[in-house]
Amino acid sequence: MAPPDTECMSDKVVGGVDVGGTKILTGVLDGQGRVLGEPVKVPTGAGEQAEAIMGRLYRSVEESLSAAGKSLGDVTGIGIGVPGPLKIREGVFIDPIQLKTLHGFPIRRAAAEHFKLPVEVNNDANCFVLAESFFGAAAGAETVLGFTLGTGFGCGIVINKQVHIGATETGGEIWFSPYKESFIEDYVSGRGLQRNYRGLTGNDAPPPEILERAREAEKGALKAWELFGQDLAYAIAWSINILDPDVVVLGGSLVRGFEFFVPATEDYLRKHICSAPAAKTRVVPAKLGDSAGFIGAACLVVRRAAG
Repeated sequence: MAPPDTECMSDKVVGGVDVGGTKILTGVLDGQGRVLGEPVKVPTGAGEQAEAIMGRLYRSVEESLSAAGKSLGDVTGIGIGVPGPLKIREGVFIDPIQLKTLHGFPIRRAAAEHFKLPVEVNNDANCFVLAESFFGAAAGAETVLGFTLGTGFGCGIVINKQVHIGATETGGEIWFSPYKESFIEDYVSGRGLQRNYRGLTGNDAPPPEILERAREAEKGALKAWELFGQDLAYAIAWSINILDPDVVVLGGSLVRGFEFFVPATEDYLRKHICSAPAAKTRVVPAKLGDSAGFIGAACLVVRRAAG
């Protein structure tokens, strides 16, 4: 579904790149926000040097354009979403946990020089929320709060289709916020879910297996997801009380367990936020799936061009 301000988009195409710790996913969007051709997925090679990783990124853009029947001459700009922390305006990595070899690397400048095109770079969680604000579960909403639930715990804020990055460009970086004896990401992440399950059953299992066991009504798996939902509610409650968003969007690999954790999240959440958002604010699963990252990255270019 196209957003209300589709007219801001160029008649030409925009490239979007989602750089993760294990894979790079790249796609091409047309003037109506439609994905053209088949998105291209390549391994990141996170342990390799910057030149090798960037080489894969460049090839993924070229291959995605070929799949879309387009060339660089048809492209108005390229957006790139990456794991943080990041100097967003400069497009420079600051000791990224998932991409250690890219510490200090100026990805925005390097990509712009290679493609001879405008390049925008932002945190991958911000890109996810921006995509859902344009075309997904939060389309039409003014203030959107989003969380990515997976290997880590990401957060993004979008207001009037603009990413809020804050005074020091770290808006939404709540993963390291203190919680219990540690910090919130230790609980609201895949490892948090695994720890819950291990503590309840004495057995280790990866998140996909815990999800399957919950679907089979295993008590330990169901309780592990319930505890995960309660921990998530703590972070959402604080964030809603500060931001007062129209909608909260949940994405990432763990959102596949939405039906098993969201009842506990909702139960705790509604008791610990102000009465108005308790009655109004929606908590919904993302709609765009794995494509949200590169779609949101492309939207960075769209918003930049629109001023």
